[in-house]
Amino acid sequence: MKRYLITFILFSLFGLPLLHLTAAKAEAAQSFLLTVEQPINDTMIVTMHGKNIKDLYGYEVRISFDPDQLELVEAKSSLDGFSVSPMIKNKEIVLAHTKVGNVTGASGDIRIGTLTFKSKKQGTSTVRWESIKTVDHNLSDQTYSVGNSVSLITTKKGFVDLEGHWAKADIELLASKGMIEGMDDDHFVPQAKVTRAQFAALISRALNLKTTTKQNPFTDVTSGSWYELEVNRAYTAGIIQGITESSFAPEKNITREEMAVMIVRASAHISADILGKDSKASISAFADSAAISEWAREDIYTSVRLGIINGRAENKFAPQDQATRAEAAVVIKRLLSTLSLL
Repeated sequence: MKRYLITFILFSLFGLPLLHLTAAKAEAAQSFLLTVEQPINDTMIVTMHGKNIKDLYGYEVRISFDPDQLELVEAKSSLDGFSVSPMIKNKEIVLAHTKVGNVTGASGDIRIGTLTFKSKKQGTSTVRWESIKTVDHNLSDQTYSVGNSVSLITTKKGFVDLEGHWAKADIELLASKGMIEGMDDDHFVPQAKVTRAQFAALISRALNLKTTTKQNPFTDVTSGSWYELEVNRAYTAGIIQGITESSFAPEKNITREEMAVMIVRASAHISADILGKDSKASISAFADSAAISEWAREDIYTSVRLGIINGRAENKFAPQDQATRAEAAVVIKRLLSTLSLL
């Protein structure tokens, strides 16, 4: 008999479509919310709460999350009874639980259950409680649209090769927001070089550039490559150009003058007013200014005036030198700060 009852309730939970998301009656004033506990290392616990609950015998919960940033390691109900193993499809978690036997459901202000997540990479991620279908002890069901969410700052231990590095704070800030990643979990490799595709992707992600159907003209940005979408977005926004009309050279290491030009175009894409005028007159010439390409000269002056890019030692800009991962991270952080996006 118990097996039959459990099967019947679970069929009721999973078998009925969510056709009508009905708000609780005013007199019931039932509500649902999520809270998150202080993370321990890279583990976070999200708790599902119910307020003014009446006769909660069973439930089906739908939670959305980002599986690229979070891994569900455990889901537990706080109610007595029987739970179905969590079902995860794409970005949704479905949980179901029921009491067993001829008993009434839980009532009052209750903790419904918990979800334990493990961070897969640094950043900020949202866990959203989409809906709950409740079943009372008479097996009457009702579905509520919840729409409550919590933000999880997913953290992992710092990069071991940044200790004492001049760019440590900026790199770790961007890593905490999921804008940049290390070469592995423990190493950022700040002195490694940055390709043109990698820097275009950094800008695209930092500015949250929109997806477009417009195709770039570059024959060397191959379909299905990891950078195809980011390059398309940056090209559509007017932030990047090719080294020729049909070639972007995505795997070529970016030079400091190329980086400066992209940064200024990115600034203009967000706010043209921020660039101002007469940028040449606002800074002193670099000792190696003759080495700056004519097409990059104005944008380099502008990027320096805005405080986004500085010269290197001996009052030199080093325009033809290849940019490092540390430099790329710092200019992205300064760009976002200048645009008031941090």
